[in-house]
Parts: sequence; structure tokens; C-alpha cells
Amino acid sequence: MSMRFGAVVLIRRIIRLGCVLACLLAATAIAGAQEIVLRCDAAQTAADFNLGDSLHTVKGSFALKSGEIHFDPATEKISGEIVFDATSGQSGNQGRDRKMHKDVLESAQYPEIGFRPDRVEGKVAASGTSSVQVHGMFRIHGAEHEIIAPTDVTPQADHWNVSSHFSVPYAKWGMKNPSLLFLRVGNSVDITFHGTCGVASLVAR
Repeated sequence: MSMRFGAVVLIRRIIRLGCVLACLLAATAIAGAQEIVLRCDAAQTAADFNLGDSLHTVKGSFALKSGEIHFDPATEKISGEIVFDATSGQSGNQGRDRKMHKDVLESAQYPEIGFRPDRVEGKVAASGTSSVQVHGMFRIHGAEHEIIAPTDVTPQADHWNVSSHFSVPYAKWGMKNPSLLFLRVGNSVDITFHGTCGVASLVAR
């Protein structure tokens, strides 16, 4: 029994040490890098949407097409682009999804939804979760629109976890509101981005 207990304690200490080392590696990377290049993992990244109507809330998602971000922690400069496949949008109802693609997104003509960040407001800490504001241009339905997205960032040694939530006033931006006579939907849709982005490279100071 004592040997088993000792083994459990040892394993816990090893796990704790591993977590500490991972935090130290992430802190060192942020402190010593002029630019961090992040590439989003398509299997762990998506954009979820919520659209309220008179009966319930429609929920769905878009799949990631590509995503690479360049970030300088010292200057807070950021560039790159995250692109989602507009044709992949689905809400679990084929008829509703056909209408969304044909009448609202016109995804056959505009097959991509993208975001190009250009500025970060707030500091990204070397460890833990930082809440910042990311400014940039959001591209949908063939046009770009300026947005500021509240974003949570959690750096790890080999990847960063990122989540963001913002509203898209699609009707104001020229897309058709799909409301029917007895079913009314809102003029904006809530977007939640969540992703895991691997640290592709570091550029030393």
C-alpha cells in the first residue's frame, strides 16, 4: 500500500513539474520573441453562430479553411488572416441551411468568411488567460467591415488557445433577413470563435 501511495505522489509531482515547465517555456517564448507565428488547427478550431427567432435560437457552425497569425508581444502589432469556409455553414436543418446559403450568404458566389486582425488593445501575459480587444477587418458576403472583437488568449509552450465573441449585423451589412410571415429572426447573428493555434515559429529579438 505504501509503495502504491508513493508512486501516486511521485506521478503527481512529475505532472506538477511538467505544468510548471510548460508555463516557463511559454513565458520565455513570449519574452524573447519579436514575432510569434501561430497556425490554427482545423480539427480544433471553429466559428459557432447563434441566431434568435420568434420560437427559439438557431445554432450552427462554420469550419476553418486556413489560419495564420503573426503577433509581436512587445509592440502589440498583429497581422495574418483566419478564413472560414462559408459553404460549410450548417445548423442541423437542411432546408434552413439551403435557404441560408442561397438567400443570405450566397456562399456559391462568396465562399469565404475571413478576419484580418491589425491591432491588439491590451497586454497578453506570458501565462494564464489574458482578455484583450482585437481590432481588424471582417470579410463576409464580398465586403469588409471594421470590428473590435473581445478575445481571451491562453499561451502554452507549443500552442495558444484563443476564444472570441462578437456580433455580426448581417442585415445592416447588406445581406437578406430570412424572416418569413410567421417566423421572425433577428437582424444580427452572434459569432463565437474558439481555436487552438500551434506555435509555428519564433523570431528572436
